[in-house]
Amino acid sequence: MYVVHSTFSVQDHQAEEVISIYKNRSRFVDKADGFQHFLLLQNDKKPGELTVQLAFQSKASYLSWVRSEEFKKIHELEKNYPDQELAAVIPTVRQFKVVAT
Repeated sequence: MYVVHSTFSVQDHQAEEVISIYKNRSRFVDKADGFQHFLLLQNDKKPGELTVQLAFQSKASYLSWVRSEEFKKIHELEKNYPDQELAAVIPTVRQFKVVAT
C-alpha cells in the first residue's frame, strides 16, 4: 500500500468551509485504478490544519492517478474557488510506503 498526505493550514474560521468542500468533492479519485481510500483529517489542537490522506494499492497506481486527466481537472477546479485565499493554499505533500499493518 502507498499513502499520500497533503497537509495545509487555513485560518481556523475557514476550516469548516474547507471541510465542506471536501465533503462535496468530485470523487474522481475514487474511480482511479488502485485507489483504496480517502480521509480528511483535522488536527485536534490546530483546527485550521487539515490533511488529505489518500491510499493506493501501489506507488505506480498513485503515479498513474497524478498523471491522469481527472487529476488535472480537480486541480483546475481548485483555482476557481470563490475564496481566492483558499485557492492559493499550497499543501506540503508527503508520500509513504506502508511497511507493516
